[in-house]
Amino acid sequence: MAVFTYLHVVVSTRLAELRRDGERGDSPVPTAVIIAGLVIAAAAVTAAVLDKANDWMASIDGPGAQ
Repeated sequence: MAVFTYLHVVVSTRLAELRRDGERGDSPVPTAVIIAGLVIAAAAVTAAVLDKANDWMASIDGPGAQ
């Protein structure tokens, strides 16, 4: 039982300290949104380049074609 009391006091004290410190920086949500947008943009660019490369390779005549 003493362990639970100790943990309760530790957690309560830490939460009180966190509430007292008003300036804690930005939320991680905008950073996650920016990263997700960059991943989507990179995937779109990769898909476009892959499509162009496949079209270019398909336009090359095979061996023996003259």
